[in-house]
Amino acid sequence: MKLNDFEKYLNELLKPNQIKDYAPNGLQIQGNEKITKIVTGVTASQALIDLAIAEKADALLVHHGYFWKNESYVIRGMKHRRIKALIENNINLFAYHLPLDIHPTLGNNAQLATLLNIDVTGPLELGNALSIAMQGKLPEITSGCDFALLINKKLNRKCLHIAPPSNKKIKTIAWCTGGGQDYIELAAEQGIDAFISGEISEKTTHIAKEMDIHFFAAGHHATERYGVKALGEHIAKEQDLNVVFIDVDNPV
Repeated sequence: MKLNDFEKYLNELLKPNQIKDYAPNGLQIQGNEKITKIVTGVTASQALIDLAIAEKADALLVHHGYFWKNESYVIRGMKHRRIKALIENNINLFAYHLPLDIHPTLGNNAQLATLLNIDVTGPLELGNALSIAMQGKLPEITSGCDFALLINKKLNRKCLHIAPPSNKKIKTIAWCTGGGQDYIELAAEQGIDAFISGEISEKTTHIAKEMDIHFFAAGHHATERYGVKALGEHIAKEQDLNVVFIDVDNPV
């Protein structure tokens, strides 16, 4: 598949122009003009780049790419080594951040809901069809401890569970993968029983306890490995391309 055609296909699928982001979405570093093999992964780290080189990939497709807001413009050190490796091996780097979080079926939030058997009822930011955080319901009322065990099993990672003093049962739930912990207040204000994110801040503990809401920090990487994996599987099926998902583990 030609590079321009592949880029157009991804942009039509993920619609990056519909949401303001913290980094450029789409083709970040240009490489081979013909794409036959793609490696997908969460973050364009040196480890993932080295594995893409070993796979003889024409493109690396990730959730976390480069050139973030307030990042230094200087290309030296770690950034230089990464970019140099991509250019020398003619590997295209594609990155989609928020567009991959919010995609209704392939997105990180949608995939996490499927994994945890959550019925999506709508956006957490009411009236915002592009809300990054979502809300839904569990099929059965459950305890915080049992839901933590489910997260541990499905994500293969022990989550951090902050239970409120009431330790109430959970039926309604909201979530935002990655670093979305600050949405917990919005969830609590709507009377939702629990909130899931990847990360936790110092203040999150106090908010959970004082606003009577369960909080689960399940790992930034762990909650965001499924969107790019689903995207790669979709590409392989729709475009008949060779796509390999590589999970470079990250405990955070």
